[in-house]
Amino acid sequence: MAAALLLAALAAAPAQAQRKGRTTSAANPDGSMATAAASAPPRPARLQPLFGGLSPAQATQIIGEAQLKAIAASFASTAEASTFFTNKGYEYLRENQPDTAVYRFNLAWLLNPQNAEAYRGLGIVASAQPTPDAAIALLNKGLALAPTSSAMMSDLGTSYLLRYGQTKKKKDLTTGLELLQRATAADPANAVAWQQLARGLYYQEKYPEAWAAVHKGQSASVTSLDFNLISDLLAKQPDPQGFFK
Repeated sequence: MAAALLLAALAAAPAQAQRKGRTTSAANPDGSMATAAASAPPRPARLQPLFGGLSPAQATQIIGEAQLKAIAASFASTAEASTFFTNKGYEYLRENQPDTAVYRFNLAWLLNPQNAEAYRGLGIVASAQPTPDAAIALLNKGLALAPTSSAMMSDLGTSYLLRYGQTKKKKDLTTGLELLQRATAADPANAVAWQQLARGLYYQEKYPEAWAAVHKGQSASVTSLDFNLISDLLAKQPDPQGFFK
């Protein structure tokens, strides 16, 4: 299910690359990386989401104020520059280059801290961590800036379902379902959101509703289908439409 974040990024980029090359570093709830294991060198701040939790002023010192100004001078505005680097970040995600993507998303955030897509991109990268806590924190920041974004709600809802799968805390399941329901209401063509909503309904043992969500996602995009979920559903109830057997 976690791969759905990158699947969504590929399908809805300025858009959730499967999780290849999972990193061994843990992530803090604010999106920064925890102290690396003794056997691994610490990751440079520029390769950690939001520069490892630095303030914009501190992060500017890492990039270099003159360098940052030179970058911004190539664009009509810092907002335009930020959007450019966000789009480049998604391109690198598609090419399975997460470190390069993080640096581009960090630049986008530094140039415009109000760029919601910078947080979304970093949240997608952070979803490769063993727990979804960092992704949830980053995506919540993005949603605060773009409260009507179906893609943001879909990614965040998926992250909460992923955490529910690990913790079995009902609050995570409830929050995830609420976000996914909002995502599909905001954009009925968000196929990934429908499939993730189906997973949440499956967790609630609402199998007819789960099948209905699967088919709504299928209608929007066949490539969104989660065949693991379909197998799980078939074990509980036949497909009411008889499409999957």
